[in-house]
Amino acid sequence: MVVAQGSSDSLSEEDYRGIPIHRFPFDAALLRRDMSELGAILKSVADLKRTFNPDLIHLNTSGPDVFFHLHTKDSVPSVDLFTVHFLPPTTLDENSLLGRCLKSSDWVAAVSQAMLDDARGSVPEIGNRSSLIYNGLPMPPLRPAPLQFDGPRILCLGRVVPEKGFDTALDALPAVLERFPDARLLVAGNGRAMPHLKTQAARLGVQDCVEFVGWVDPEQVPELINMATVVAMPSRWREPFGLVALQAAQMARPVVAARVGGIPEIVIHQQTGLLFEPENSTALAEQVVFLLRNPAEATRMGWTARRRAQNVFGLERLVDSYDALYHRLLGTA
Repeated sequence: MVVAQGSSDSLSEEDYRGIPIHRFPFDAALLRRDMSELGAILKSVADLKRTFNPDLIHLNTSGPDVFFHLHTKDSVPSVDLFTVHFLPPTTLDENSLLGRCLKSSDWVAAVSQAMLDDARGSVPEIGNRSSLIYNGLPMPPLRPAPLQFDGPRILCLGRVVPEKGFDTALDALPAVLERFPDARLLVAGNGRAMPHLKTQAARLGVQDCVEFVGWVDPEQVPELINMATVVAMPSRWREPFGLVALQAAQMARPVVAARVGGIPEIVIHQQTGLLFEPENSTALAEQVVFLLRNPAEATRMGWTARRRAQNVFGLERLVDSYDALYHRLLGTA
């Protein structure tokens, strides 16, 4: 059974391959602070737990909806596993919802070593009951196309928000165009930073060299990445993992990325891509120019990244890792 965040104000039930999915408007209810509504949802969640009577509850969110798990925790006796997908950029209060989830869980898994280190630093007592399980994705069926160096394309993909640092990529573009006038920057995604980026492109005089692609259907992402010569990840926030870097690796694309959070665990400097210090548009431009000037090296990095994506970040490895952890926590290994 899956209990998940709903996108509307109404409760909903779904079925995925025989697995029931119950959705609740967790975030909306918390924002409204309607005690009767919160009480009704808490009762529903507690009833579901008692009816299903799980041996193990796997908490896969770090958002405010952990409130509903914590306040129904005593509904049934179960082993609690908490996967840390992200942590707040500020110091974590052990008495916050997230801190209490970390402290009360029987085991904590993290999607990167960076997140595991942060979690252990915030709540030291989880040190001997926590581990790393990397995120994983299935390999797309699309075969990687050769890198295009005649009219190279630099791709920024993701939420168009200040944290992603796409403005740093725009600041780097004029220096890239000095060496490669036919280069183009693709910005794929939606978000509140889009108007600022368009204004910035006009101010820099590069608006004709930037294509704002907009939102891309997840199934079309491999095809989009396949059009890129280089994928840029100029994030300024502590990326918990960096799924875009993994998606780029799957399509044999070298990544130029900021050295933040879990990204260096995917982008191995000078092996599967190049790293630079966040906010440094000059360094970003230099790394992109290096790859465009050295097609053989860029191609080598891309294919090394693809092999590593298959070996280290495969979906089967992820599933097997959690399956083994479930059995160990339940004493059935």
